Amino acid sequence: MQKDPSKKYRAFPPVHLPDRQWPNRVLTAAPRWCSVDLRDGNQALAVPMNVSQKLELFQTLVKIGFKEIEVGFPSASNTEFTFNRRLIEEKRAPDDVWLQVLVQAREDLIERTVESLIGAKKVIIHMYNSTSPAQRRVVFGKSKDEIKAIAVNGAKMIKDRLHRLKGTEIMLQYSPESFSMTEVEYAKEISEAVMDVWQPTPQHKMILNLPDTVEVAMPNVYADQIEWICRNIKNRDSLIISLHTHNDRCTGVAATELGLLAGADRVEGTLFGNGERTGNLDIVTVALNLYQHGIDPKLDFSNLNSLIDVYERCTGMTIPARQPYAGELVFTAFSGSHQDAIKKGLSAYNFENFWTWLQTKTQPFKTLGRRSQFSVSAKGGKGTITASTGIKHPFKKEEAKAVWDRYYGLPEDKKHEAQQYALGFFAKSTNKTCPPWLAAVIRDFEDDGIISYLREDPSLVIWDVPYLTIDPADIGREYREVIRVNSQSGKGGVAYLLESEFGIELPKDMQREFGPIANDAVDKLGREVSGAELKQMFWREYIERNSPWSLKKFETESKNGVVKCRAKFLRDGKAVDFKGEGNGPLAALVHGFTTAGVPRFEISNYSEHALSSGETAAAIAYIQIKSADGKSRWGAGVDTNIELASVRAVLSALNRL
Repeated sequence: MQKDPSKKYRAFPPVHLPDRQWPNRVLTAAPRWCSVDLRDGNQALAVPMNVSQKLELFQTLVKIGFKEIEVGFPSASNTEFTFNRRLIEEKRAPDDVWLQVLVQAREDLIERTVESLIGAKKVIIHMYNSTSPAQRRVVFGKSKDEIKAIAVNGAKMIKDRLHRLKGTEIMLQYSPESFSMTEVEYAKEISEAVMDVWQPTPQHKMILNLPDTVEVAMPNVYADQIEWICRNIKNRDSLIISLHTHNDRCTGVAATELGLLAGADRVEGTLFGNGERTGNLDIVTVALNLYQHGIDPKLDFSNLNSLIDVYERCTGMTIPARQPYAGELVFTAFSGSHQDAIKKGLSAYNFENFWTWLQTKTQPFKTLGRRSQFSVSAKGGKGTITASTGIKHPFKKEEAKAVWDRYYGLPEDKKHEAQQYALGFFAKSTNKTCPPWLAAVIRDFEDDGIISYLREDPSLVIWDVPYLTIDPADIGREYREVIRVNSQSGKGGVAYLLESEFGIELPKDMQREFGPIANDAVDKLGREVSGAELKQMFWREYIERNSPWSLKKFETESKNGVVKCRAKFLRDGKAVDFKGEGNGPLAALVHGFTTAGVPRFEISNYSEHALSSGETAAAIAYIQIKSADGKSRWGAGVDTNIELASVRAVLSALNRL
């Protein structure tokens, strides 16, 4: 690099526009879109698309909703010409889609281009010639007047041939190529000279495309150029001002958005920014940026994954992992604090939708529980469940939130059994005054509410989830893609994966203990880990801790409120038998350990839940013990018997002490 770059490079001169208006404007509607994937994008491929690939991509663009598609440069090759003819002769273009073709201001090329369009319904003939000082001086060796004459002559040659396209609706487009590097006064002059030939009117407009062919300035400069043209060119109401940006300075999206604020009506670009050098404008990004602000982009990206498949198959290109909206890692979070915020944000958003939905029901929502039919209604911060017997069960919004959180902590198979679990599993985690039937209501909300109501009228609650600019589901992505774990992940991400994929609901304090353990293990691997690998780490650390203590047999009996236990263990391979008693099985177990000479400890935290359903359902218990010297450790145990799962959890904690 140069020590003094000013000796080799110079800043692009700004446009004098002291009263610029675009900074004070706000976008409120989508522009007209034109895809140039089949022309500008195709010419940038190492191996250009064949006709079959272009046809598939064309059909995909139509399906998305593009009404203007630049289909090629028909005078450039037989392949391009043949593609045009197939679109027209096989009637592949819907009646409302304009086929746009590009041509230089040369008579032989214009002749071939017009020939390729015979029989089409709607066409845009796009003529261009280069106008920048460098192009005039270096490439053509011509003056401004001579360059203008090329444009005027080309415009006349096109106009003289339009009678051959009888029955075709025609729109004309002119581009002063390298507009952003051209003096705005000269760009105006040459554009008006073309307008004088084509004679556009407010009823029959022409497109004036102002390309940022090579980015040489900040996007605000491009916006100034666009506003200057919009304010100074004659007959503005007879023009459709179009933008065509590239990405040399990585500001193609910004330049386009500011150009729209500056008064442009139309945008040309490609899917995912494919194009020469650093690429064209990424139309997907601009459209979804509008969508994020509540503006209908008039393009349908609801199945973005499918679109990516078509794009990569047809072009041979791949989508970078960090590509906005489309990249593999866009809806992921490796940072622990981000993961925790996303998890809480998604839960809160979905619950607010649920609660608002309940309040929108003009009649109580009827659902079928385990034993009877009942109805649910809500208003403000309170709700009521009414049984078929007429008995009313009031509940508060925060109690419903507790059931909601419990429900979404279940594995998918258990969500379908929420009604069967309602009286037992859910009741343990909620206030006794809150009818656990809400679990069944939430399940029905998923089946009936979100699918049949929210997707038709998704305006209940404004999206406001940390780190996620839009709901991934809106573009065909899934929530399970949101959180992944590497060495930078905190307890939130670790806990989320274990809970969402395996139904392992770690207590908060246990998350704080296991999180750093998992992160150290991931750090040694030096890569991201899957949920299955994370579960294996948890199993090794807690469930499979069988040394020095391991269980052989444990029995209890209860009489008059006193529980007695008989236990058989192995300690470093040697048999240890003891008895104990207390007000419950765990209290009896702890007492028994003290009789066996184990240093005193107490159980400071305990929780449990089911891991599966049915007669062979497994349960997992989490227990934290605290020794006399103040040390504490968590343990976990799994068994089909919840009592034995708790015993195994105590042994796990002892083995880790």
